[in-house]
Amino acid sequence: MKGRVEIDRELCKGCGYCVIACPKRIIGTDSEFNKAGYYPVRLTRPEACTGCMLCAEVCPEVAIMVWREAAR
Repeated sequence: MKGRVEIDRELCKGCGYCVIACPKRIIGTDSEFNKAGYYPVRLTRPEACTGCMLCAEVCPEVAIMVWREAAR
């Protein structure tokens, strides 16, 4: 199964819970501030996402959406 992740940079407060939760280590901290002054997270290897949804489950700001794509 493959996944697709979208992170809302403006909602993210950079807590890093998703970075820790991701078993594939595809999420990292961005080097630029968002409008609220936080360093949001970003996808570093989106092609490795399995759609497990752990990142979205631990996000306290509900800034992460995950879609699962069936294997072809």
